[in-house]
Amino acid sequence: MATSRKRTAAAARPGPRDAGGRGPALATGSTAPRVAEPLPIAAAIGVQIRQLRKRQDITAAELAHQAGLSAGMLSKIENGSVSASLESLEALARALNVPLTSFFATYEERRDCSYVPAGKGVTIERRGTKAGHQYQLLGHSIAGNLVVEPYLITLSGEAEPYPIFQHAGIEFIYMLSGAVTYRHADKTYPLRPGDALMFDSSAPHGPDELTELPMTYLSIIVYTRD
Repeated sequence: MATSRKRTAAAARPGPRDAGGRGPALATGSTAPRVAEPLPIAAAIGVQIRQLRKRQDITAAELAHQAGLSAGMLSKIENGSVSASLESLEALARALNVPLTSFFATYEERRDCSYVPAGKGVTIERRGTKAGHQYQLLGHSIAGNLVVEPYLITLSGEAEPYPIFQHAGIEFIYMLSGAVTYRHADKTYPLRPGDALMFDSSAPHGPDELTELPMTYLSIIVYTRD
């Protein structure tokens, strides 16, 4: 599949650049907030202490004893209902054998998410659209060097074969309905519901023989951000 695209839904908004670096990639109809409210510092510290304790398979009673705290105080610290004193945090760090700074690891850490309800993916136009191939973008990468583009692709009864897609990255296909003979480079693969195919998408590829229409499949493209 090619990297050129244009907006066809008002819900699209500018995002990272596409695989070819020629323009902004599309956002989806995601309703998830782009920036989540950070945990209060006491709650973030409590979460981190609890996770470190469980990772080391230490009970709350054992940790409280080793740190010289009451079980009730440790419970309040882990639940974020009190702001622990620096002395208490230092004692907990010694008991867990970790740097004091590790308790602040999750404070203001962002965990972004792309959520698209059923039927709300952004319909986009790209190579193959004129051949009856419809694309719905189901999510978008928010940050980082790795771009992941999940598409729900539908081929209608009027669709035509189009085995000449070519773009950067790796592509994974999972058949949902219908049947197709899918070409990658000089080989073809019969795909029916439940079948999967993963390949280097820099080689020519695409539906070569439309066996049963209409058909749908999930296509996930992964490439590095320029």
